[in-house]
Amino acid sequence: MQFVIPLSRDQAPLFQQVYAGLRDAILTGKVPAGSRLPSTREMATQLGISRTVAVTAFEQLLAEGFVTGRTGSGTYVSNAISPDVRPKRSHPARIALSKYGVAAAQARAAVHLPSRAERPLPLDFAVGCSDLETFPFALWRRLLLRSARRTRVAELDYGPPEGNSQLRELICTHVRRARAVQCDTDQVIIVNGSQQAIDLISRVLLERGDPVCIEDPSYQGTREALRVAGAKLLPIAVDAAGIIPSKLPSRARLAFVTPSHQFPTGAILPLARRIELLRWAKRANAFIVEDDYDGEFNYAGNPLESLQGLDREGRVIYIGTFSRTIFSALRLGYLIVPKSLIAAFSAAKWLCDRHSPTLEQQTLAEFLAGGHYERYLRRVRQRNSKRREVLLESIAKHLGSRVTVTGQNAGAHIVLWLNRNRNEDKLVQAAAEVGVRVYGIAPYYIHPPRAAGLMLGYSRLRESEIEDGIRRLARVL
Repeated sequence: MQFVIPLSRDQAPLFQQVYAGLRDAILTGKVPAGSRLPSTREMATQLGISRTVAVTAFEQLLAEGFVTGRTGSGTYVSNAISPDVRPKRSHPARIALSKYGVAAAQARAAVHLPSRAERPLPLDFAVGCSDLETFPFALWRRLLLRSARRTRVAELDYGPPEGNSQLRELICTHVRRARAVQCDTDQVIIVNGSQQAIDLISRVLLERGDPVCIEDPSYQGTREALRVAGAKLLPIAVDAAGIIPSKLPSRARLAFVTPSHQFPTGAILPLARRIELLRWAKRANAFIVEDDYDGEFNYAGNPLESLQGLDREGRVIYIGTFSRTIFSALRLGYLIVPKSLIAAFSAAKWLCDRHSPTLEQQTLAEFLAGGHYERYLRRVRQRNSKRREVLLESIAKHLGSRVTVTGQNAGAHIVLWLNRNRNEDKLVQAAAEVGVRVYGIAPYYIHPPRAAGLMLGYSRLRESEIEDGIRRLARVL
């Protein structure tokens, strides 16, 4: 019996390719049940491979029951592989998704996330990115290796769902000092980034059809997670000072807000509105979810204390993340929940994925305990402050009265609003044609904005690149 199996030394190991070729021949009936296969020596000669490769492939087929060995006689296709058990034709399975599955698929299709497959451009004003040039990767690697060496065998078993106790204590200390958050260690729950925090909140607190207030515009990941959970979304208008509390309904289950740096407009919610929000939550018997997005970066004096720090009723759930400040692939963030919700959120985290990765938690704890995180944030603030200065000067020089800038007092991106009526999508495309990637703001709105707006992040660009990018952008605006 002669076999022809296409082999490539650049793909999977040869024994796997031989095994797959023989398996397919058996399943499709090209080699009938009971047929004798060539010996491993003959197979090796036919295919131009070593006998060891052939033996390994045969052993895999034997282990899985596709063939049987008969002492002194050879190797035969198993009689169990009869025509009636072979797949007749290839028909894709008809998939019946749940309502959640359908909604999740639709949400993923609706939200455009930058992909590595996209054509890279020389100058990318990326939004929501950390400063990878400034981050001390060599130090992080040393801490990661040290954590691995010091980890006891017992610590490699399942840990507490709420997370590493040292890390939670350090986070508690950090947010008390930096953001005036009022909490005890047991209120801190480690999660895999802010997106998981939003998902857990939806699972623990929402029933399908519950009214939930969200800022308009807002982060698409929040909006779609709530929509998939079955929430009735109530978009609340945002102005130059952030969400407008007077627009809130008399009743709602939750309100999601970004008071420190409204995403994506960059507005900073003033103290009077923060207090008004808390009063509304009490009247409406609602919880407020405070996503402290970019709360670490403020350029207009001392930042206002967190909404959670002002709360005396236990109505604010606070979200923070290290994925934004350290690097995106570090899927570690945290929830700070009212004491009445600790047990429910801890149980929900356990059901979701038991707990966040152990080694990464230990490494992050070392990073915080050694003061490295605070030093790193200071360097990033200094660099971002210089980049921001260059960005604003370049806009004034090259764009002038053609645009209005908002969001420049916090965070790591600004919004350029076009003072003439222009098509936002066409502007983004025109910028790409001169090698500049900018991001339209319209997709973040439920009710379309009155003007075209472009989001420009500056945490990944050098100062010379920022000026070059604005100069190029001016040619197409």
